[in-house]
Amino acid sequence: MPASSPPASTEPTAMRVAVIGGGPGGLYAAALLKRLGPERDITVWERNAPDDTFGFGVVLSDETLGGIQHADPAVYRALQDEFVRWDDIDVVHRGRTLTSGGHGFAALGRRRLLEILHERCRSLGVHLRFRAEAPPAAELSTAYDLVIAADGVHSLTREAHADVFAPHIATHDCRYIWLAADFAFDAFRFEIAETEHGVMQLHGYPYGTGACAASTVIVEMREEVWRAAGLDECDEQQSAERCAKIFAEALGGRPLRGNKSTWSAFRTVVNRRWSHGNTVLLGDAAHTAHFSIGSGTKLAVEDALALAACIQEQPGLPEALAAYETERRPVVESTQRAAAASLRWFEELPTYLGQPAHQFAFNLLTRSRRVTHDNLRLRDPAFTEAVERDFGCPPGTPPMFTPFRLRGLTLRNRVVVSPMDMYSAEDGVPGDFHLVHLGARALGGAGLVMTEMVCVSPEGRITPGCAGLYTPEQAAAWQRITAFVHRQSPGTAIGLQLGHSGRKGSTRLMWEGIDQPLDDGNWPLSAASAIPYQPGVSQAPRTLDRAGLTDIREQFAAAARRAAGCGFDLLELHCAHGYLLSGFLSPLTNRRTDAYGGPLENRLRFPLEVFDAVRDSWPADRPMTVRISATDWAAGGNTAEDAVEIARAFAAHGADAIDVSTGQVVPDERPEYGRSYQTPYADRIRNTLRVPVIAVGAISSWDDVNSLLLAGRADLCALARPHLYDPHWTLHAAADQNYTGPGAPWPLPYRAGSRKPPTGRTDGPKPRLTLS
Repeated sequence: MPASSPPASTEPTAMRVAVIGGGPGGLYAAALLKRLGPERDITVWERNAPDDTFGFGVVLSDETLGGIQHADPAVYRALQDEFVRWDDIDVVHRGRTLTSGGHGFAALGRRRLLEILHERCRSLGVHLRFRAEAPPAAELSTAYDLVIAADGVHSLTREAHADVFAPHIATHDCRYIWLAADFAFDAFRFEIAETEHGVMQLHGYPYGTGACAASTVIVEMREEVWRAAGLDECDEQQSAERCAKIFAEALGGRPLRGNKSTWSAFRTVVNRRWSHGNTVLLGDAAHTAHFSIGSGTKLAVEDALALAACIQEQPGLPEALAAYETERRPVVESTQRAAAASLRWFEELPTYLGQPAHQFAFNLLTRSRRVTHDNLRLRDPAFTEAVERDFGCPPGTPPMFTPFRLRGLTLRNRVVVSPMDMYSAEDGVPGDFHLVHLGARALGGAGLVMTEMVCVSPEGRITPGCAGLYTPEQAAAWQRITAFVHRQSPGTAIGLQLGHSGRKGSTRLMWEGIDQPLDDGNWPLSAASAIPYQPGVSQAPRTLDRAGLTDIREQFAAAARRAAGCGFDLLELHCAHGYLLSGFLSPLTNRRTDAYGGPLENRLRFPLEVFDAVRDSWPADRPMTVRISATDWAAGGNTAEDAVEIARAFAAHGADAIDVSTGQVVPDERPEYGRSYQTPYADRIRNTLRVPVIAVGAISSWDDVNSLLLAGRADLCALARPHLYDPHWTLHAAADQNYTGPGAPWPLPYRAGSRKPPTGRTDGPKPRLTLS
């Protein structure tokens, strides 16, 4: 019988399913589909022998196990009998072991997992073809109703139909190898080795006990460390021996063994589409997530559960495949974002080694942003209290309500109302709206309230509604606002963000068409280079000459002197988001050939000249910060590495903190949005340069703020939209955490509302008796 011909079926109308790849995802999909439709004709092709497998242990979450229990109790019972369970994570930092409990893990050997799935498939009547290459998916799709491509990270199916699936594959900076030790760790173990060649890390966890005691051991390091150590020249046995020697203390002197183990660089796989006709991708063929959050097998099994359910629920295969992708894609993308954060953390591991032990351990545990301060406090209160104590939290004080000092200014808490353009000024004069807007947020408890970008000249405005500080009338209006804040909300600081629109000026109000040029009344634009923001749409700027540069520098200095007279507590220089100074920093917007263009050192020259002029005009005891775009999110633009150098330069010139945003430099950017998506850039600058940073970007919960601070990823957290939704966000965060200390005092007229209003009961009486 040809390989592509389906086996004989007693049900001529039964669905015929071909599965390419006999890993856990493919096998479980086959078993579920057969269990839900016994008449279905299902064949699995696996190129390896039944007892061949790569890797060692597999970790599954309680959520995944719950799905298996509901869908297939027989498989669940078999897994339950095999699992090794534990709760602790050990983090070894410079010889000190810190343990965090309450995490809940379950693991078993990968080979045993495959045996259970083989047995289940055979008992249900699934055809298993081992040592057999599957025919191409295009061929199978003509003979089968459904083709499931579960053929792994190197999927031939995905490659053959790349024009449809549109894969994007990113290879990362570390090398790793999967090994095993014949004893059981008593916890999930992370251990760091600081060698003469660089930093190496061990990830270890048990997957067998008793006579079958065993642990998975993954050794990982950056590519340059791997090469410097000569591990690129080692075979499997030599690699195992070298790794066992490096981590001898963790292993108790025991050896390591391999299983077709090779050094690899992790590849993140993303596909624009997961199906093509009647062929669908599953597991690593569709997506990958870094092993440091233990999600590969978990995602594949969950894919199988969702695919089988959608086929069962939907009226036809096209609808089922569409529903499968709709259901799974958001979950997978969320997991991939978490995995990417974890992967980057380990790539940047050397920058964290100088942290105190408890902070380092907390940073590691919360690296993916899925474990946070609040849920870690529930899992292990004693560990979390130790982290808080080392951070300097007084008893009962959440991290966000600890004070922070910048030069001569002490902020009573770590919350910043981020600058937000309101486009509501008249002739640059802030009016009643600004008084109410900024005053309300000052009353709302934040330690620092920032103005929108205040422009240094009429030509430096973004829109006709932008506020300025270039006339006495504007200065008087700002002084009215700062006086209100200081009088009615003592202890709240108010800061001014100073900027110039550059090539992004002379546009409509945001709600009338963001970045769209005015229909009339335009003013001339100036920029580093004569490149319009949106070619064919935006007004073209003129390239600034020496006289123009001097004029603008003096405009900034004059505005800073006015700001000091207005009573602002802090001044921030806006060097982000594609506005004038940002336009000098980015190679995408700065094409100059003089001393202000070319290499980064030259592109920094004018922004630093402006910074120096502003610093000289601003009182010596008042802090000054700089907002930067830490990446342009576009090919050829500034990168995270450039951002570190930009921050280094401003810090050397006297910046007290770096406010780390990203993007908005070019219209064709491709940001990687997600929760707290910009904070890794702040983290990198802080832990590389040891300078204070303000993190900003989709930070939305007080739990996120506490987590970022405790982990040492930020010193202050700026929130924008949450403060539009709730001007009293900080005070409500204090109430939610039962905090009533000096870091978040309620204004006297509001004190009666410092507790959440009671609501009606929604719970009913609990059942007491079961009657039969």
